[in-house]
Amino acid sequence: MTKVLLSAHVLGAILAVGSIAVAASLFPRYAKQAVTDEDEAGGRAAGIAQLLHRVCRGYAVVGLAVPVFGLATGAKLGVLTDAWLIASMILTAIAALMLAVVILPDQQRLLAMPRQGTEAAGLSVAASRLTMVTGIFNLLWSVVVVLMIVRPGSTTGA
Repeated sequence: MTKVLLSAHVLGAILAVGSIAVAASLFPRYAKQAVTDEDEAGGRAAGIAQLLHRVCRGYAVVGLAVPVFGLATGAKLGVLTDAWLIASMILTAIAALMLAVVILPDQQRLLAMPRQGTEAAGLSVAASRLTMVTGIFNLLWSVVVVLMIVRPGSTTGA
């Protein structure tokens, strides 16, 4: 049963969190392009930005299964009190909060910004901020992956 839980956890992380990481990283570029390009390319970029936002939103819901399977796996392995797992859970919670409270709402705001006018000028700043926050989000997940693989202090670690 542990192998099934671990497999579901890892597959969920790769497919859900990986998809969010890629889509969220690409989103600011297309959101900016949707405003700066006034021709057909701008409309195409706006459609891509909307699709990337839907991917982030949809996979965020699917991604809720990742910590559930992770906790079940940790309980089966008896490692719920190990420092590496606790650190991973804290970083996962921070990343999830960033996604729910900052990244998804900022994407929604950028999609709602007018394509022309004074507010369009603020889009570049908002998109740059979103790029930075998304980078931090991805860095947190990278640290979690390293902690899951290396398991510092664990007697079963590499």
